[in-house]
Amino acid sequence: MQYSFSSRIQSIESSAVRDILKLTQGQSIISFAGGLPAEEWFPIEHIREASDRVLSQAPQALQYGLTEGVVSLREGVLERLSRVRGIHGSLDDIMITSGSQQTLDLFAKAVINPGDVVFVEDPTYLACLQVLRLYGADVIGVASDDQGMIPEDLEQKLKQHRPKFVYVVPTFGNPSGRVWSVERRQALLDQCKANHVLILEDDPYGDLRFSGEAVPNIAKLEGKGEDRIVIYTSTFSKTVAPGLRTGYVVADKRIIAMMARGKQACDLHSSVLDQLILSELLVSETFSIDKHIEKLSHIYRERMETMAGHLQEDRCYKEAKWSMPQGGMFFWVELPEGLDAEALLKCSVQKGVAFVPGAPFFAQKPKRNTMRLNYSFAEPTIIHEGMNRLSEAVEEFLGRYAG
Repeated sequence: MQYSFSSRIQSIESSAVRDILKLTQGQSIISFAGGLPAEEWFPIEHIREASDRVLSQAPQALQYGLTEGVVSLREGVLERLSRVRGIHGSLDDIMITSGSQQTLDLFAKAVINPGDVVFVEDPTYLACLQVLRLYGADVIGVASDDQGMIPEDLEQKLKQHRPKFVYVVPTFGNPSGRVWSVERRQALLDQCKANHVLILEDDPYGDLRFSGEAVPNIAKLEGKGEDRIVIYTSTFSKTVAPGLRTGYVVADKRIIAMMARGKQACDLHSSVLDQLILSELLVSETFSIDKHIEKLSHIYRERMETMAGHLQEDRCYKEAKWSMPQGGMFFWVELPEGLDAEALLKCSVQKGVAFVPGAPFFAQKPKRNTMRLNYSFAEPTIIHEGMNRLSEAVEEFLGRYAG
């Protein structure tokens, strides 16, 4: 049978990250490709205990629930956001989603008409580009450096276009790992307010800090008031467990109401059982999410420093450019000009190690000599072995290039 698929879905390319993850499944390939947390540090026993409490006390855990999410979890998230991030809201301002990825989909569904312009960092989160293109957005990259979006380029493009919103990951960004300065965050907020443009602030990695002073979220800089332009989203995937598929979004209640309509048409509501488990964890007397995150940050810092040691010492990276992450999960590496990271990937897989080429993370003009390396998933001994294999691949590849 000849199946007829929509032009919308046929226009979207498969995720390079997911394709590489499939490639490494069941093989002796060390993967630096996915944005995976360290699974050996999932709080399994605490999740099991919380599950038992939920199932013994509340048969409603297996029933349908509110589209906006379980009230106790929304209250717990708002309490933690207020305490840790300085971001405030009411129950009408928050919705629980199936991971923060669903936030991107629901928000795009709520505001984008085909042909609408959306600004992103260059480079930006690959899966967001997929969502935006799925809904027919014209995605335009704004020039960015280690401090964030460059205000002059943003100002110029705001004059040229009328974007529906600007999507940013300003804290330990994916894929760049960069942390925006407070000046760049304020500049984005000021320019968007002046031009009546919304900001979608994606913050999945903000808790995973290794060094440096915490920089206020854009949502905190804006504060709580009427006609807010910042939509803030985060997730428990990087701090508790991605399998629980629980994220959240905080925004003006009118935006939340429209996103809720889209969610009703999608999945009615996120898993009530998973929400109640997380709600239990947030108030548990035996589990502290803050201490758990502190432990994870220490572990990820050690792994990051292990990978950094190879980038600093292995001669094949002598001409490469990269920055030491202050947190998060990724290194962003720029190889010498003219080298193609996708071609390098083929060589590295033969050596038994995988990474993500950087080209798919760009909205328009890709830098093909870039790659993203994840350090959170593998233990230090595995990182050593993987980086040795990658160095062999890079040296062989550079030798071919030089030849």
